[in-house]
Amino acid sequence: MSTVEKKVRYSDEDLAEFKELILGKLEQAKNDYELLKSAITHSTSNDTEDTSPTFKVLEEGAATLSKEEAGRLAQRQQKFINHLQAALVRIENKTYGICRETGQLIPKERLRAVPHATLSIEAKEEQNR
Repeated sequence: MSTVEKKVRYSDEDLAEFKELILGKLEQAKNDYELLKSAITHSTSNDTEDTSPTFKVLEEGAATLSKEEAGRLAQRQQKFINHLQAALVRIENKTYGICRETGQLIPKERLRAVPHATLSIEAKEEQNR
């Protein structure tokens, strides 16, 4: 590679490494999402929740809060899943790891920490100003 020529994309080996990382995170994220969904719907609940009148008002208030929180967490988890799936598409297109602002490669360390990143640290900091 000459000094004028810059690396404009990650190698197929690098992309395969990132794909494995993302697939693992995606599987975990989907499992977490299913747990959150079941917490919202109580689909795995076999307790006496609906039949016990004791402290019913307090329990309903707590249940509402936890359902709302679980709902927010489920939404965030779904968004994370969508970002991971989009990253897989970028891997297939061989555009993964390229900053959408600068066009430069995002460092591997950042991608390992945030595999769905589309901005380099510098571009992200600039965007937050």
